[in-house]
Amino acid sequence: MTEYLRVVIEAEDRVGMTLDILRVIYDFQLNIVSMEVHPQVVYVKLACTSPNRWEQLVDALTRVPGVDSVGQVEFLPSERREQQMKAVLNSVSEGIIAVDNKGEVTLINPAAERILQCPESKALGRPVQEVLSPDVPMLKALADGKGYDHEEILINTPRGRSHYITTGRSMQDEKGRITGVVAALKDMSQVRDLVYSITRPSMITFDAIIARSQVMKNMINLARTVAKSDSTVLIRGESGTGKELFARALHMASPRKHKPFVPINCAALPDSLLESELFGYEEGAFTGARKGGKQGLFEFAHQGTVFLDEIGELSPHLQVKLLRVLQDGKVRRIGGKEEFPVNARVVTATNRNLEEMLRQGTFREDLYYRLNVIPLFLPPLRERKEDIPFLVESFISKLNARLGTSVKGISPEATGKLMGYAWPGNVRELANAIERAINLAGNSEVLEPSHLIITSGEMYPYPLAAKDARGKENSPAGNPSQVLFLAEQVAETEAQALKQALAIYKSSRLAGKALGVSHTTVLKKMKRYRLNDLEA
Repeated sequence: MTEYLRVVIEAEDRVGMTLDILRVIYDFQLNIVSMEVHPQVVYVKLACTSPNRWEQLVDALTRVPGVDSVGQVEFLPSERREQQMKAVLNSVSEGIIAVDNKGEVTLINPAAERILQCPESKALGRPVQEVLSPDVPMLKALADGKGYDHEEILINTPRGRSHYITTGRSMQDEKGRITGVVAALKDMSQVRDLVYSITRPSMITFDAIIARSQVMKNMINLARTVAKSDSTVLIRGESGTGKELFARALHMASPRKHKPFVPINCAALPDSLLESELFGYEEGAFTGARKGGKQGLFEFAHQGTVFLDEIGELSPHLQVKLLRVLQDGKVRRIGGKEEFPVNARVVTATNRNLEEMLRQGTFREDLYYRLNVIPLFLPPLRERKEDIPFLVESFISKLNARLGTSVKGISPEATGKLMGYAWPGNVRELANAIERAINLAGNSEVLEPSHLIITSGEMYPYPLAAKDARGKENSPAGNPSQVLFLAEQVAETEAQALKQALAIYKSSRLAGKALGVSHTTVLKKMKRYRLNDLEA
């Protein structure tokens, strides 16, 4: 193996200095492998020579006018930069490919070799369209000099047609002429895994779900069993029972737990936007479509879980498209012709009566049976009241951390008040009630009944009684109750909350801050409910 001598020469910056140095080296008949010239320093890489000759060379070089010192270095600056760059290229997970101004591959890192299953020896010197694909965006960047970000491409590899995302930038010389393009390439499955690694901390397991009641324990045991399957799951339950929480735990108990969990609320988006989010679109599919198109959530959730909340709100058109995905395991983007295979478990949830929707013809029967393979019915909070004290304890702990409060617990009387309510809004309503109570508790370390504002006046049985057309109350239990119209209930609740806040904080401004409304709003409400005398 050839050994080299790397010489560093510090000298004054004058005309002819480099020539004088080269003459000395020539006189010693030493072969120059490479050379770098910088202001006041020259680096020379030479074929190795004997120690005696080295001393003679140093002596000769130091006699050159203007040379200050001569020594040895381990690497030339360019060699060190090359080693650093090589280390970076070998360590990154993205594939890196560079081409020259003719579009021929000049560099391919190990990650790109692995992603494309194409060794460096077969890639270097070939046109990039042969290595990647005919429509690779690097060619456009080579023509116009403009970079591109996160464009999707399909590439034929020995393992089949694969999906990638790429970002590229052109290289230019000092005159602005394009000399090549360098691009990063990432397998779409790597992108999914990266996003999932970021969102994973928001996941929850069944062990973290509070379940002291037997009905909830039974439901969790059933869910643990079916989690191991790939069958579709339909989670049923009233609003606020924790259906998405359950879906996340189901995913974490499944073999797919290391892949993405992708939730979407079918009622939260307009039909056209929901379609593009679920199934993706091709470039030019509609006005405003992103350049390069966009993959849908089913593609993104490949090998993971898609959670479709409020499935009962899905339009007939999207019901058909969803059914096709479930039947064929393929997705066709909006405006596209190609079908992409997807392997995602589908978990859905609803608080709607799907059976009634079937009778009304607003929900497809074939889709219903596809989704309802494994039904899970989450009990309402009124049927699992044993869990309320433990839920409250958990909420207090979490809210103390978020709000910076120091509430230590809840009094038996306040707990009794919570246990006596039917909670039509379920766990979500309980969480809101505890947060409201903590805000109203001020400096108190224990939540008392006076801090709990649940409904107007007394706590009513569930469901609430209603008035008939003649104004008479029809109580569900057969006993008339003091139920007010909704507007009256809201007004009474509002007045009670305001009264308690003013009693604690003695100031409309501080009360407004505690209630989460403006100072002006508090003053208006005080006038409306004749509470002006309560402000100190």
